[in-house]
Amino acid sequence: MKKTFFKMTVCAAGIMTAFTLSSCSDSDNNMMDMSTQRTISFENVVTPKDFVESGSFQGTGTAPVIMPGQSVSIKFSAGKAQSLMFATMYGLSKDWFFASQQPGIKLFDTNGKAITGDVSSSVLLWDNGTKDNVTGQTESKPITQVPNINASQLMKLNLNYNEITSEFTLTITNTSGGTANETPFSPGVWAVSNYNGSQLLNSAPFFTPNSLSNPEITDIAQMGNIDKMKVKLNTNTGIMTGLSPALVVIYRGDKNPIYELGKIDNGMGLKEIAQFGNVSKLQSSLQSFPGIKGIYVAGNAPVSPGSKIMTNFKADPGDKIAYVTMFGFSNDWFYSNEVNIDATVKGDLSSKTALFDSGTGVDQYPGAGNRQALFGGTPQSETMVISKVGTQYPIPAVQNVIKVTVN
Repeated sequence: MKKTFFKMTVCAAGIMTAFTLSSCSDSDNNMMDMSTQRTISFENVVTPKDFVESGSFQGTGTAPVIMPGQSVSIKFSAGKAQSLMFATMYGLSKDWFFASQQPGIKLFDTNGKAITGDVSSSVLLWDNGTKDNVTGQTESKPITQVPNINASQLMKLNLNYNEITSEFTLTITNTSGGTANETPFSPGVWAVSNYNGSQLLNSAPFFTPNSLSNPEITDIAQMGNIDKMKVKLNTNTGIMTGLSPALVVIYRGDKNPIYELGKIDNGMGLKEIAQFGNVSKLQSSLQSFPGIKGIYVAGNAPVSPGSKIMTNFKADPGDKIAYVTMFGFSNDWFYSNEVNIDATVKGDLSSKTALFDSGTGVDQYPGAGNRQALFGGTPQSETMVISKVGTQYPIPAVQNVIKVTVN
């Protein structure tokens, strides 16, 4: 994965680092080392997937097809670099299917404004090249557009957009009734490709025009069967993220110098880390905070999957350690230690780490929200207490995203 992963507008603002949490006692069987020099590392271990969201749709009648005059709707989230791809069979054909050009239907204009209303001009009709259009005999030709048929006269596409959630609703209506190409549509599939801050991870979802087809799209084009494509999409769909540089704090006392769970953000700089990965305000605020013995920064750039950052720190018996790094593909989330940690302990601290919501910005689907720094946005302000991130979104387990180790 390129270093440009998590290349956000915020990076230009200096995504410097992260934040902290509590500490006190460690009950693991880690060996205690009385030396004062330590190294703490933060590794991004998330597995990037091609798609941030995907799903399927079908008609609501006894048969799952979408008949002339019928409509179906799908909801999905997206940021301004992303697009929507879908595919459904032209039912009365040997191997034709509806889809847009790759990488999908454009959702935002050049100014970053959501596109809404009739987008039927985006749909095209494709010949899969695996069946002769007259005899139905097997052939092996590249996927090409079907000539002399205007797909937008057979299918109407309408987009609505919720700006707060960055969620679109696409309504697909079969308008082929009464035309020379009247046809039902089969059940279909859809997907939104993951964006890494620089490019889409999959810029040709489902198929490649002017190339031979694949088994998944062939089953849709020939039989309207989406089972293989659903399996492929499920396997390759998931939330991923970059991490910001990390702030590490060595301190004394029982009071967490950064935040308190269940309380409103104290304005010292957590918001700037959780929303933009910018450590400067928190770093400055902590300089005069009672009990602070040392403030350290790990890394100076976004941390992509497979990358690691680290910093050395000094600690004496009785000191505590706290750390924080932004969940980069969010509106206002951060990773930090959930329990109190003795600063002289060595070992893997990942199990003591949790994902928190700073309560300062309205949440959107991770990696698919137009107000996220990933897309150059600014979260819509809210004032909520700091809390652990719940199960609203299918976030990978903490240990599948970040590994924190002290040596």
